[in-house]
Amino acid sequence: MERVSTVPDADRFEIDQLIRPMVNLYRITSHGQPVAFVRQKRMSMKEDIRFFAHEDETEELFRVKARSVMELGGRYDLTTPTGEKIGVLEKLFGKSLLRSTWRILDAHEQEVAVAQERSMLVAIARRAADLIPYGEFVPILFHFRIDHGEQHLGDFTRPIGVRDRYTLDLSGDTERTIDRRLGIALGVALDALQSR
Repeated sequence: MERVSTVPDADRFEIDQLIRPMVNLYRITSHGQPVAFVRQKRMSMKEDIRFFAHEDETEELFRVKARSVMELGGRYDLTTPTGEKIGVLEKLFGKSLLRSTWRILDAHEQEVAVAQERSMLVAIARRAADLIPYGEFVPILFHFRIDHGEQHLGDFTRPIGVRDRYTLDLSGDTERTIDRRLGIALGVALDALQSR
């Protein structure tokens, strides 16, 4: 069984969602090589998303955990299995009413980037699709810009298609401002936690 690195060093990742009953599974690769396998239990009171080195889930790499059960927006800590903080993802409730907006914070809770839906029109269309029966099956483009001030660090996109497949491209982050584990966690959160 092939091992994956605990700290991915790549700039571009593919995130595939694998639908299973009662659980969301994700496979993360970079240039065809496995980076992580992710499990998110559905309908849990407090979000707890685990990232594993292998599909058999025997070796945990890191996890995303909600700070509280009920909170507008939400703050999610990214930690190692031993509890060491890697960073924080924070959904900005007010700014997310029209276009979803997330802050990316480092281990010291200093902002390193902001991810926001690029198109207002697509953001509104995505919200409208969520209101109709079976709207989650309507394929809609998904594009977030990831910026630090005026510097464009990367993009998180979903092309039109039947499968939930996303691309995280952080090639603009040449100074490695964003820990790649935090970037991967953001990619999964943008799919799994949007409605929270």
